[in-house]
This record gives sequence, structure tokens and C-alpha cells, in this order.
Amino acid sequence: MRIDTRQELEAKRAEYAASLKTQKKQILICAGTGCVAGGSLKIYARLQEILKERGLKCSLRLEKEPHDESVGLKKSGCHGFCEMGPLLRIEPAGILYIKVKVEDCEEIIEESIINDRVIDRLVYHDQAGTSYEKQEEIPFYKQQTRVALEECGHINAESIDEYIAVGGYSAVAKALFDMTPQQIVDEVTEASLRGRGGGGFPTGRKWAQVLAQDSKVKYVVCNGDEGDPGAFMDRSMMEGDPHRVIEGMVIAGIATGARYGYIYVRAEYPLAVERLQTAIDKAEEKGLLGKNILSSGFDFELKISQGAGAFVCGEGSALTASIEGNRGMPRVKPPRTVEKGLFEKPTVLNNVETYCNVPPIINKGAAWYKTIGPENNHGTKAFALTGNVMNTGLIEVPMGTTLREVVFNIGGGVKGGEFKAIQIGGPSGGCLCINPTEDHLDLHLDFDSLKKVGAMIGSGGLVVMNDKSCMVEVARFFMNFTQNESCGKCIPCREGTKRMLELLTDICEGRGTMEHITLLEELAETISETALCGLGKTAASPVVSTLKYFRDEYISHVVDKKCPSGQCKALVSLQIDPELCKGCSKCSRLCPVGAISGEIKKPFTIDTTKCIKCGACKEGCPFHAVKEV
Repeated sequence: MRIDTRQELEAKRAEYAASLKTQKKQILICAGTGCVAGGSLKIYARLQEILKERGLKCSLRLEKEPHDESVGLKKSGCHGFCEMGPLLRIEPAGILYIKVKVEDCEEIIEESIINDRVIDRLVYHDQAGTSYEKQEEIPFYKQQTRVALEECGHINAESIDEYIAVGGYSAVAKALFDMTPQQIVDEVTEASLRGRGGGGFPTGRKWAQVLAQDSKVKYVVCNGDEGDPGAFMDRSMMEGDPHRVIEGMVIAGIATGARYGYIYVRAEYPLAVERLQTAIDKAEEKGLLGKNILSSGFDFELKISQGAGAFVCGEGSALTASIEGNRGMPRVKPPRTVEKGLFEKPTVLNNVETYCNVPPIINKGAAWYKTIGPENNHGTKAFALTGNVMNTGLIEVPMGTTLREVVFNIGGGVKGGEFKAIQIGGPSGGCLCINPTEDHLDLHLDFDSLKKVGAMIGSGGLVVMNDKSCMVEVARFFMNFTQNESCGKCIPCREGTKRMLELLTDICEGRGTMEHITLLEELAETISETALCGLGKTAASPVVSTLKYFRDEYISHVVDKKCPSGQCKALVSLQIDPELCKGCSKCSRLCPVGAISGEIKKPFTIDTTKCIKCGACKEGCPFHAVKEV
């Protein structure tokens, strides 16, 4: 049913909110990609079967005539605690069950839905054995502040009615009827909202530039490409709260006079594409998208453009070229995207998280938004916390939160060793926190603080590394990624990254010299100064930061021919400790190249000229006599 006026929207909001309240219980199954991979949709189907078998009214969507005793069964967006998935939340109690299995469904219905009892074995327990029944009390969640992810995991990700019930599209109505385009731009500017997709360019300034353009046709584009390894923030928002993304884009259209929009999503995100398309269709049916929104006279048409997964298409001009049907390659600037972007027309281009911050700013005001985070870095930032950390997942914290708080409080500490470093900002970022000192662990996560130490927030990937990580190999890994993803248009990026990768490979494989380090530094400087696009200019950042903070590891590789972390197999030698060897000959029998010899009941030896360093002898020795040196 189409909603034609603001008054009808508010009436529908009241109706949908009342329907939510009449549901006796709500079961929210995490249906983000991670939990879906873990079997959450099977859990959803089984719960539906059990509710039917028990004769309980099951509401899969908001109903016009709700039943007081109904149980709402919903596919929600990502709950964030990915390490503990599949996740299941029960409302209104706020109970969170972790690592749920299909075989747990019967007990969940019996105990938690029918008898109002908490199943202790399914709730989160910390290392001390303390149990946490309510989601918000779990340390992982307790220290977060959710703005962009406010409703992700708390409402049905596929329901526009539930989105409206919790306040959805009220910001669009306010922007249409209570504010002028300039007032919207001023509010976003005053809030100091900075782009969450990379370098943190002021969003209000960008919108003001597009508003000032004298063009009948303008575009709003959402960058949902998200190509950084280990990053999944934007994907989770598109999957879990697609209407929030759409609402932010519509407001951008109202503010700048743009009546056409595109969401650029990589095809490897099929669930995000499906949920976004469903949301677009439903919003058009309701009259909240398309022609004459809320009878205001404002039109906004929105389409999805699927990318092929090229990392370079995260760059603005390459992204717009891809939408146009051309090969995704960056172009020389100026002109900037705000002047000549998509189809040579003025274009607002922001990423998913940036648009998700817009509705609450319009509804609550810039003054409210500025109460979060430090000066010039207001608001929150979503991060994908991965790597050698106890609690991996999707988090959102105020700008200015320290690394110590993220890694040790929210993340639960380092897994498998001592803290060594953290990679931030993907291939364009740097490796930080070289030692667990006050200076490094108390670094604030915001645009300006990170820039001072040679790093960037980027899209928000945080990869924690323990002391068993080789930083030279980490640099080589990211350089390999960047080199493979180079579009090849400019020589500095195409040839420079290839040469840097060759140098790093030489170092990791024992062929490196001090000259290799000198050449790496010279190439890094040249590429940064001469590459065509932002991605090329930051391609050398992981190398630059590891050379700055881990230079001793590079020197150990090239001078001593040793990898301190033991990760570079070409620089590792295997030896048998004669004190531990019992002469059982098992290592000799396991060696595939006959590099081990000796006499029974006497210590065996390894011929290093024959050894291929496969590690079979080390894994098979019952006395742990084989050592890496």
C-alpha cells in the first residue's frame, strides 16, 4: 500500500510499532553472511517447524491484525559477534544465545519461549566462567556505541514495516518538509561527518559542491564495493539494514538536487544485492522511493550496479566508469567527481557507512552527533576486527577509541601469542603498534591521529597480529594483493608494485641484500608521488610502515638470513637436538627426500643441502627433537 503523505507515514509507523509490541516474544536469527554460512537459515526453518508443531502462533512479518500471543520469528542482520555464531537473540528480554545448532531449537522453544527460562549452556561465558545472559552486558558489546549499526541485528532485515516502526524514513520526511537543501547540507557540515570509506573527506563539503553545480541532472552514488581483505562492515550494513542505506541516499538527493542514484555492490555479495533489491522494491511500493515521494514533488530513482570485484573500483572515478559500462580504471583529476562524475554529471559519492550516519544526524541534529568522538573526528566508526584476537567480529566504537580498548577489552585480548602489530586500513593502510607500549596501544583510532603515524582508517579493517607474525611477509602479502589488483593504467603502480613485490619475495626467500631495502624505500617514495589514483599512491603504505617500525626484521632477513618469527620457510633450518633424539629413526622414514640419516639408538642428523623444509620430521618426532633454527 502506497504512503502518500507525511501524516500517512506517521500513522503507519504507529500501526507497525503497535504490531511489534503485540508479539509476545521475538526470535531474531542472525542472517548475516557469516551466520548463514554456519547454518542459521536451517535453524530458522527448524524453529518455524517446532512452533507450528506446538500450535504456537508464529509471525514471520508484521500483521495488520496481530495476535497477542504470537511469536515473531525473524531473519535479522549481523549481530556482530561473528566468533560466536550462529547467534540468536530473544526479545524483549535481550537474551543472546551463541553457537546455536539445529538440535538446540527444541530446547530453545520449550525453555525460553514457553517457560521463560534461560539456557545457561547457550549464553556467553568469559574465560573466568562468568555467564552473560543479556547481549548488551557482554564485554564485546558493552563498550560499543552503535549509530550506523543501531538497528542491525535488532529488526527483520527484510521488512520495511519494521524499519518504519523503529523510526525509518522519518529523516526523509523531515528533510523534505522541514528543511531546505542548504539547511540539510549545513546540518551535515556542522556535524563534521567525514567519509567513512577512506581518507575522511568532509561529507558536508562534498554535498555543498554538488549542490552548487548548475546542472539539471545530478547523481548520488553509494560505494558498496569494499575490496579490502578482511573487511565486511559495508556488507553487513547492506545485508542487515538496507533501508538505512537507502534513506541516507535519498536525503543526499534532496540536499543536492540529485534525482538518480546507484548503489555499486560487488557481485561476490549476493545476499547484500538480494536484500538491497528487496528493500528498493518495497520502498517503491510504499511510495518512499521513485516518483513524488510523500507527495512532495521530489523524485528519486535508485538502481543497483554490480561490480566484478576489482579492488581499483573502490576508487571514485574507476567506480563511476564501471557503472557506465566501461572498464573500471581511474582518470586524471581535475575535474573532480563532484563536478563531472557519473555520466559526466555532478555526483555525490560516499560509502555505505557514511550514508547510514545521515538519518540520525537529520533526526537528532548535529549537536547530538558532536557529543560522540573528539574534535573534527565526531561520530563512530565500524571496524571488522579479525586476525589473532579472541573475539573477532563487527564492532562500532566512538571515534578516538584507543587500540588498547579495541584489542583487549572488546576483542578479549590476543590469541596464540603476545601482541605485536595491527594492520589498519587494508592494503592502503599501515602496520601499527609495533610493541605493546603505552605510546602504541593508546593510539586513538580517528582520522587525524592515524595520519600522524603514517596510517589511515580506510574502510575499517583491523587485523590483529601476534608475535609469531613475520612483518616482512605481511608486507609481501599486501603488496602481492595490490600488484594483482592494479588496473595497469599508470606505470608507477603497474611496474612499481611489481618490482616491489619481487624485492620483498627475494628478501623472504633468502636472496635479499641491504640494497633491496634501499630500493624498496626509493620505489615507495616514487610510487606515492607519481601514481595516478589514491589507491596507487597508498599502495606502498604497508611496506613503508613495516620498514619504519620493523626494520630490524628486514635486516635479520637480509644480513643474518633468518626470519625471527620462523614464518619464511626459505630462511628456516631444521636441526635435530642430539640431547633429545632417541635414535628411533622415525624422522628418517618420514623424510620424503632422504635428507635424514643415522644409526638406531644414536642421534640422527639432517643434511641441510637436501632438506626441503617440509616439516614432516618435526611433526612426526615423538620426542620433539627436531627444532627450527
